Amino acid sequence: METDERNVILHLSYDGSAYHGWQTQKNGRTVQETLEAALSQVCGHRVKAVGCGRTDAGVHARHYCANFRTVCGIPADRIPFAVNARLPRDIAVREAWDGPASFNAIGSCVKKEYVYRILNAPIREPFLQNRVCFYPQKLDLDQMRRAAAAFEGTHDFRAVRSVGTETKTTVRTVYHCRINRSGNLITVSICADGFLYNMCRAIVGTLVYASYGKLQPEEIPELLEKGDRRLTGPTMPPQGLYMNQIWYPDFQLGDPDDLGLTESW
Repeated sequence: METDERNVILHLSYDGSAYHGWQTQKNGRTVQETLEAALSQVCGHRVKAVGCGRTDAGVHARHYCANFRTVCGIPADRIPFAVNARLPRDIAVREAWDGPASFNAIGSCVKKEYVYRILNAPIREPFLQNRVCFYPQKLDLDQMRRAAAAFEGTHDFRAVRSVGTETKTTVRTVYHCRINRSGNLITVSICADGFLYNMCRAIVGTLVYASYGKLQPEEIPELLEKGDRRLTGPTMPPQGLYMNQIWYPDFQLGDPDDLGLTESW
């Protein structure tokens, strides 16, 4: 049964280990193309999904938002069951609902939060492979927290981005950059109105540099001002990074009190 065109909003989660990121590419399996194939089967026509942001190869999403347009009449609350039956086990549609015609998963987004998880222990954990960054050297959390605070606010963040995606401006507002520790797991949570290419992973690499005294937290404002990527920390491996929360004018996806601090999830 067909009806008028609808704009359906999806709440997703995925393990990005087997994918070359969200966005469809000529070479490499991606989350977007995998989701679109399943949606097209369910809806009976070719579907184009819009995601709330690009995630790089190996990066995960605990909470992710996408939308697509369809004339299919299947009720929104049945879409997750129908689509999940056609998706691999490392991608899941948590919920779906009909949204306004003007909604766009990336254009309507007002802010996002990523978390980066570090297993800071002398021995690696096989069951967390591809889900954390294993870092056996001791990290100084006090130094890292001081450095994290220096990234908060509105700055030009070109010093912590990789070349690859052109943007109109490299100025962003970071609402918080926080560090928590639970046992051997360190979680860095970064919330901003937008992110540059590899910005989160480069910020975390700079925090690690600060932990070792390779740079001082007080130097970070000047480094941001200079805008030279060579002066800040390394880009950390992708497997520790997760999209964790997404905010829109009318709703939010993700639990602000759940930063994934335990090893069990």
